[in-house]
Amino acid sequence: MTSKTGTLYLCATPIGNLEDMTFRAVRMLQEVDLIAAEDTRNSIRLLNHFDIHTPMTSYHEYNRIEKGHRLVSLLLEGKNIALITDAGTPGISDPGEDLVRMCRDAGVPVTSLPGACACVTALTISGLPTRRFCFEAFLPSDKKERQKVLEELKTETRTTILYEAPHRLKKTLQELRDILGNRRLSICRELTKKFETVAETTLEEAAALYEQQEPRGEYVLVLEGRSRSSMEEEERSQYEKMSVREHVERYEAQGMDRKEAMKQAAKDRGVSKRDIYQELLNEDGDQD
Repeated sequence: MTSKTGTLYLCATPIGNLEDMTFRAVRMLQEVDLIAAEDTRNSIRLLNHFDIHTPMTSYHEYNRIEKGHRLVSLLLEGKNIALITDAGTPGISDPGEDLVRMCRDAGVPVTSLPGACACVTALTISGLPTRRFCFEAFLPSDKKERQKVLEELKTETRTTILYEAPHRLKKTLQELRDILGNRRLSICRELTKKFETVAETTLEEAAALYEQQEPRGEYVLVLEGRSRSSMEEEERSQYEKMSVREHVERYEAQGMDRKEAMKQAAKDRGVSKRDIYQELLNEDGDQD
């Protein structure tokens, strides 16, 4: 066994257009001892295109633990391994993250070779704000977990990026519309490929469109975040539906003392603490 461990290289591969393969990634795939690929049948076409003859082994969702331990053992023996996914950057919404964690725990160096990434590509051409964004990948298939994520997105103020397969697109658009309301949306399809399209639309319009039109290709949805002003307006409308006493008592039930609860209620309502105190007195008088 050699004293020097190998390195795990996360090599990004094209998400469509083969010209997006970097010179560095091609060189590294030629130089490493082994390539771990999500689907060797798919990756062999890429390797043949770039005249790469490095041995391959499969590493995917269904063998990620057992094969992960085997790959770490090879790395500890001094072998250099490149990890590639079917398309894009390994570790983004795929089992590569598990292998990276195993390597970190074992003290194996890991480095990433930048390249194609569908979520960033879609975001930059969406026309929606890019300063703050979050990536949700595919929504969970489990019904309860999916509902929780959708509920969280109701108050997400950042631009949100989701992936979706064509056979689930209709359902996802309907759920997003029903739970989040109408939001601006960019639907990116077949990114970097010949028939790439970017449709600037809304959730309502998109849900209606795909009721009539059969989705084809791979989709990335870039969704407008919830505006803070709309949330503040919604909160104010909720406060108007409750009495001042109910408002104060709600905070007291959360553990605040009366003074702090009155201060917070005043802030919520955009009035002074004195106004809250007076209103409580008036309510007491009305009860008398």
